[in-house]
This record gives sequence, C-alpha cells and structure tokens, in this order.
Amino acid sequence: MGCTPSIHVNQTGLVICRESEDSNSHIASYSAAYHTRVVKSDGTTETSSGVAVTSLDKQSAFKELVPLTLKQGNESLNIEAQTQTSIRIEMKSTNNEVSLGPMKLKQKTMSILLVFAKEDAQSDGFWWAADKIGYKCYIAHNPETAMENYLDKHPDVVIIDHRNSKHFDAEALCRSLRATESSEHTVIVAVTKRYALDKEEPSFLPSITAGFNKRIVESPNISMCMNELLTLEYGEVQSRLKLSACKAVFSALDNVSDAVEISSEDLEVQYVNHAFERLTGYSSEEVLGKNSSEIVKNDRNRPDLNDTINSQLKKGKYWDGIYHTRRKSGEILPSHCHICPVLGQGGKISHVISIKNSTTDTSHILKESTEFNLVNGRLSRQSSGLHGVPRRKESIARIHSMTIEAPITKVINIINAAQESSPITVVQALDKVLEILRTSELYSPYFAQQNMKDNDPMTSDLVSGLVSQNVKRSLTPSYLSDVNSNSSGKQGHHSHLHIPSPVTSSLSQVPDHIQEILDKDYTWEFNVIELEKVTNKRPLLYLGLKTLTRFGICDFFQVEESVIANWLKLVEGRYHSTNTYHNSTHAADVMHASAYFLERERNKAVFDQMDEIACLIAAIVHDLDHPGRTNAFLVNEKNQLAILYNDQAVLENHHSALAFQLTWKDDSVNIFKNLETDDYKILRQNIIDMVLATEMKQHFQHLNKFINSINKGCLKMDETSSMSGNGSPDSTMMLNQLSAPENKTFIKRILIKCADVANPCRPLDVCKEWGKRIAEEYFLQTDEEKARGLPVVMPVFDRKSIRIPKSQLSFIDVFINEMFESFDDYCDIPELISHLQTNYQYWKERDEESSEKSEQENLPNGTTEDDT
Repeated sequence: MGCTPSIHVNQTGLVICRESEDSNSHIASYSAAYHTRVVKSDGTTETSSGVAVTSLDKQSAFKELVPLTLKQGNESLNIEAQTQTSIRIEMKSTNNEVSLGPMKLKQKTMSILLVFAKEDAQSDGFWWAADKIGYKCYIAHNPETAMENYLDKHPDVVIIDHRNSKHFDAEALCRSLRATESSEHTVIVAVTKRYALDKEEPSFLPSITAGFNKRIVESPNISMCMNELLTLEYGEVQSRLKLSACKAVFSALDNVSDAVEISSEDLEVQYVNHAFERLTGYSSEEVLGKNSSEIVKNDRNRPDLNDTINSQLKKGKYWDGIYHTRRKSGEILPSHCHICPVLGQGGKISHVISIKNSTTDTSHILKESTEFNLVNGRLSRQSSGLHGVPRRKESIARIHSMTIEAPITKVINIINAAQESSPITVVQALDKVLEILRTSELYSPYFAQQNMKDNDPMTSDLVSGLVSQNVKRSLTPSYLSDVNSNSSGKQGHHSHLHIPSPVTSSLSQVPDHIQEILDKDYTWEFNVIELEKVTNKRPLLYLGLKTLTRFGICDFFQVEESVIANWLKLVEGRYHSTNTYHNSTHAADVMHASAYFLERERNKAVFDQMDEIACLIAAIVHDLDHPGRTNAFLVNEKNQLAILYNDQAVLENHHSALAFQLTWKDDSVNIFKNLETDDYKILRQNIIDMVLATEMKQHFQHLNKFINSINKGCLKMDETSSMSGNGSPDSTMMLNQLSAPENKTFIKRILIKCADVANPCRPLDVCKEWGKRIAEEYFLQTDEEKARGLPVVMPVFDRKSIRIPKSQLSFIDVFINEMFESFDDYCDIPELISHLQTNYQYWKERDEESSEKSEQENLPNGTTEDDT
C-alpha cells in the first residue's frame, strides 16, 4: 500500500493528498465540496458552510476525509484504517515539568509561527507535524503579517522559509524580530535548500549573525518535521525557558540584603549584587573579571585564612566565619561570610559563591542614629545607614507625591525609587541628576565664554543679543540713560506704511509677468526678491494666494477665495515696508519655505490638513507689525508692548495676538468664521505655539527637544525600514509615534524655525541679499540705541566696525548648522544643506579677504562694499 500519505486542505478548498517522498505515487486531488476545510493562521479550520472548528475538532474532521479514493493511473487506492491511524492527531500532554536545579518549571504547549510566502509541501509538513504532536501553529505569508502575529502570539519558535529571497528577505525579517524586546526567548529557525552532494553549500554564518538559531534542510516528510519540532522543544526551547528563569534568580539576588558574589573556580569575579556594591563601595563594572581575593585583600584577616578556605572548597565543603572586607575607600569591615563551591562537569568546581552578611555583629561598624523629622505634618523616624550615609526609606517617593502629578514629578519619583537599592556612588550621581531636573529650564544651554567657538567676542555678543531679553551693557553715561528713558513711550520709529490694496483678489487676475515668477514657487530656488520687485513690495498677497490655494485652504475654511485674498491684503498692509528685513517679503519667504517643507514625504505622512494650514498661517503672521527692533530693545526702552507682555516674548506675543484681533474684526476678512469651535481652538493653539517658537531665546530648548524626541525616533525608524521595508509594523508604529500630538508640536516648531532663518540655505545671491538686509536693520537699531543712550543689545552690529561675513559665519555656526542637520535627518532636505555649505565657504573667503585688507590698512576691523 506504500507509505503514509499526508493530507492538506489548502485555502482554495482543494484537498491535496501526498505520499511521502520515498513513494513513487503521483499527487491526486479532488474537489471536496462538503468535506473541504480551510486552515487559517489563527489555528482554526473553517468548513465549506462557514463553521469554524478548532484543532481539537480536527480528529473528527479527518475521519470525514477517510476513506478517500485517489486514482493513480488505472489503480484505485483506498485509504483505510491504517491511514486513519497514521494521520491521527496524537495530542501530547501540555505543561511539561522542567527542572533547573531545585527549581521546578512548567513548560506550556509549544507554539510555532510559520513564515512561508506560499504554502507548499514544506509548510504543509510542518503544519501537520505540529498538529499531530499538539503544538499551536500559525502561518504568515509576508513579513508584515509575520511581525503582527509575532507581537500578538509570542510564539516559542519561528520557522522562516530561507530557500530563496524572491518574496521577502528572510535575514531582514529575522533582524526585525530580534529587534523586539521579547525575542531573546524565541528560537528562530531557517529552512534552507537541499544541495546536491557534489555542490558546495554556502556558509550559514551570515544567517547566524542576523539572529537565526538553527537551520533545517528542506524535507516535506512529516516524520522528519515532527522529529525536528520535538528536538526544538526539548532542546532550544527548554534552554530558553531555563534562561528566563535565571533572570528571576538574579532579580532575587539583587534584592536581598546580603552581599552575594559569584566567581569562577579561579576566583575571577563573574557577578556581584547590589548589596555587594553597597557594602564594598565598588560598582559591578569595577570588579567583574578581577580576582576576588585581590579586591578585598587586607592585613586584618589571618595569613592562612585564604589557604583554609581553599582547602575546604577543594573538598567540596563550605567555609563559614568572620571575614574582613576592604572597602573602596580603604576602610576595613568585618562581616559574617559563607563561601561554598558549585560542582560542575566531572565533579570539579565550576563556581564559588560568597555571601557576606553585614548585619551580624556589626554594632561597632554601623553607626545607627535615629532622628525624628517632620514630613508632611507627621513625625517620621529616619535611620542613617552605613557610616553615616542616610539610608533611603521605601516611602521617600511619597515626599514628592502629588494629587495631580506633573511628568517631571514622576521622573523624580522613579529616580528616588531607584536610589533605594543602588550603591552609594550611584546614589550620589543620581542626586546630581535630581538637582539638574529641579531647575526650571532643562533644555536651555549655559553660555560660558569658553563654550563659544574660538572664544570669539563677535560670536559671544551675537548669541547674547539674540537669546537674551535685555542687555545691561550701555555705551553712554547712566545720567543720559535716565534722561532718554523719559521718552521711551514714543513709538515714532515704529511707524509703518499701510500699503494700498491692490486690485488682485483672485488667481485668475494675476498678471502674466508675476505669474511667470510664481510658476517656480514649488522649487527651493524660487526667488522672493524678484517677486517683491515686480509686485511693488506686495509679494505676500500673490504668493500667499497661490500657496494657500494649493493646500486647499478655501475648502478647509469653507470660505470664498475673495475672503482669503482680503485677509492677505490686510495682513500684508500691517507689515512695515520701511523695514529692510522684517517686512512682508520676509513673511512670504518664510511661508514659501514652510510650504516646501510640508511637501517632504515624511511631513506628508505625519501631518494632516489642519497641521499644514496651521503651519502656513503661522508663517504668514509670524512677524506681523514687526517694528524692526529686537525684544531686548523694546524691554530696554520700556515699550508699551514690553509692559503689556511682561517682558516675555514681547514681539512674538504681539504678532500672534494682533493676527487674531485683525481677523475677527471684519467678516470680509475672517477666514475662521465658518470653522467649528473645537477645530478653531486647535488651529489657534497651533498657530500661537508656532509663532512663539520663533523667539530666539527659546532656540536651543526647542532644538534639544526635537533632537531627543524626534531625531532619535526617526533614526530607529529608518533602520527598521531599511531592514524590513517601509510598511513593516515597527515602521508603522514609529510613524504613529511621530504623529502623536506632542511630537507633531516639536516638529512644527522646528519647521517654522527653519523656515524663519533659512536665508543661509538659499541660493547664494538670495543669501547675500538677506544678509545685507538684516545687517542694515541691526545697524539702525544700534544707531538709535547710541543716540538715545539705551543699552546696546548687539555691539557687533556697529556700521563703523562690522564685518558682515564674520557675523554670518558666527550665526551659521551657533544657530544654523545643527538645526538644519537635524531637520535634514528628519525630512531629507539635501539641497538646503548643499546651499548652506556653499554659502558658508563664500562668507569664509570674504571674511579672510576682509581680515587681510584690515591688516594691510592697519585697521582693526576694516570693511568695504565687498563685505556684503
């Protein structure tokens, strides 16, 4: 009758019966209209009528399939009772008992995940082998489903088809699985091709490096598959069960009060617990790999004590007694010590265990003092620990507990809890950490002179001027400052010109010569300076209307295009055209950069339409009604805006507040009028947050948050995508993390900050023009400060001594490089980085030329027209 056939019911409802590979039988198939059952990846079987049955029902299901009539040539083959016996599901008992020394472990029914792109004889072999033994078995056909099943089911064994890479990369999938936290307890097996004896087989080492534990040469024979699975269960899987139990043992050791040390037969230290670290003052890193007797060696122990201990250990006996231990500080402590050997292969010593109990006969060692402290209105007793070092009480976290906890409070509580079981060196280090965490500005850097590049005074002055609210430096006598302060309320120098409203209120009315420039707005090389010239200093209306329309603002706000145009006219009219830099051209430039960034693939994946609209609106209004002076200037002159906003982000608060005031004043310009209340609140919050983020005082705080929260996540995301594709579960999960509200806030802040100061990343001619304009605006501020006797915020911008190339280099070094490199890592903007490098080299060459000319003319800081 031949060998036992294997029966497989595939997903199309076709029952295939195969005899073993030793048989010469052909494969026959028939349509099982009534008996067909579809094997699912969740371990259930579905009948043709749609009724699901579990693996426990499969025995009865197989009985329905027998006898089957298979025609082989002209012969008919009846599968009788013998076949029923051979395909009977022999359910094995679950929860096998496994011993690990004195520990008794329960091994649950092994679960298996098969990853095969297509079901074939090999996947069938493993499936039915698992079914006959009684294992849980799941099957996945692609890496995404495999990862999803793996994270959901946590199988003990994953068997991956490694015979070809046509459908997926087995090694990449293995690396993705190994990147998860629980993978150390999983056995990953590769099914490899069977090669002819005369053909050289490739090395399996790359697969081992990728994370595979074992390989199985392809063979669909069910008996072979059963043997392989049984070997895995009683070998690798049981070993991992024991290793996981070892974690529990080490965790217990770390939480006992006795100092435990484990060393090799040569007394080389292999493990010490936390109590050992506290007792000796050494960290585990300092003692691992060193000789145990040398670490604690001192002259208080008897000269022959070590020989006595070694003699007992060689006999397989333990030693018990008082042993003096030398601490890291040099202090020598007596403690009750128990040392015992662990016998290994051949009855030889494999390890030596040393347990020191410092609580026995330590009245002359531990200087216990009890004092009563008033904590939260109650008397509590605090006990000082070893040698006067305060012992951490278990309830210390309650001191910091609050009914409503802030995130930083939770962090502090976690650290306090960690200190309770930490060695003194770690406790002291964590105390310093707590001291830093309790400061108010965690992400703000310290600007020490030695931290500035090359100790350059120009860089120092530039940074101080941009990130400080006010400057106490004054170039005029104090009595003049008092006199001039009387006129501080005057704002004549802040007057701005209201631009007459142009006739354009629709894209269809844009003149051809303007449209020709606007057609290039999708590129980074777009020149807003040219648009400024041809629009008579009204670039924001034209570019804003085109950009906002591209992002679907009319549909989003449910307003006519004329409302958007009216709003843009109103906003542009409140920008000061007399400012050389902070004018509507700058606003248009920032909006263009923001739109360009929003088109990056990662931002399109992270942001929704509301995010995009918020970014564009914030860019348009971010410098609204800017007076051409810095925050520090307004604070120093006691300007009404500084008084209104308590000297905090004066201009940024004014820009955002005025934008909403103007918008709600007139229905014809109110772009928000048709928004739902909740949507308006979210949009308003986003716009305000982004405008406030443009304050340079908060630059490093926002950048550090972006790097720590976003860049590190993106790096992990990129690594995952490169290994398992963009659609992998890990990649999707990390993308979801980026889309979390708090992370989107960090991204939007850096997006508008990069757009606001993108001038050094523009093409060289545009970069030079913006450099010239910002310098002139700062010159005017310095001139006024000197004339009025106000503190000079940025002395470096003195038109008599300035080196513009040097100021540009300093600005790029301090503010631009790191931020744009981080943003490039996030959303890939190589063209900006290329321009930045070109422009930096240009300014560097101009600065060197200027320095040489100054030396030749014997001037300390010569300047020429070429400098700009």
